[in-house]
Amino acid sequence: MRTVDGRVAGRRGQATRQKLLDCLSEMLSSSPYRDVKVIDVARKAGTSPATFYQYFPDVEGAVLEIAEQMATEGAELTELVEGRSWTGKAGWQTAQELVDGFLDFWRRNDAILRVVDLGASEGDKRFYKIRMKILNSVNNSLADAVTQLQAKGKVDKDVNPAAIAGSLVAMLAAVASHQKGFQTWGVKQAELKPNLALLVHLGVTGRKPTK
Repeated sequence: MRTVDGRVAGRRGQATRQKLLDCLSEMLSSSPYRDVKVIDVARKAGTSPATFYQYFPDVEGAVLEIAEQMATEGAELTELVEGRSWTGKAGWQTAQELVDGFLDFWRRNDAILRVVDLGASEGDKRFYKIRMKILNSVNNSLADAVTQLQAKGKVDKDVNPAAIAGSLVAMLAAVASHQKGFQTWGVKQAELKPNLALLVHLGVTGRKPTK
């Protein structure tokens, strides 16, 4: 772990650096990204702006650090799909667990994901790469699942696995970032999950699930 000027940060320095990141994460959950200033982060962490600049070039640099950590944790989403069965009752369970895990990940990281989405939509390649890293953790495994079902003759050969997987992942991400909005439509979280899982199961297998 190094400082901005290349020096190796000691244990105390690493603790200070992590505290700054934790405080920034907390602030992002309650304040618009553009309103967060270095002096406010430093004050919340009980240190000075000069100390902040020892570890990060600016607020955006620190946000990218948080986003990279989150994207690394997002690799856990791969386990929800990779090597899982999509046939019979096991297929319905896979769809449900994928939806549950995906929505939960988005909820836990809501604040930083909003910033990542904002940066990606504005064409910032750094944020775009982070967003794609998270989505690819599910996309690639879903495409493999469709390909395997095709090989067994359970999915039409005209289906494009990459197109199906990409569409489903884009849908999951859109729904996950709009979870609170569903409540205004009268849809409870407990109702959202099984219906979303139904769409995922239909998308992957082309069939209604066996419950």
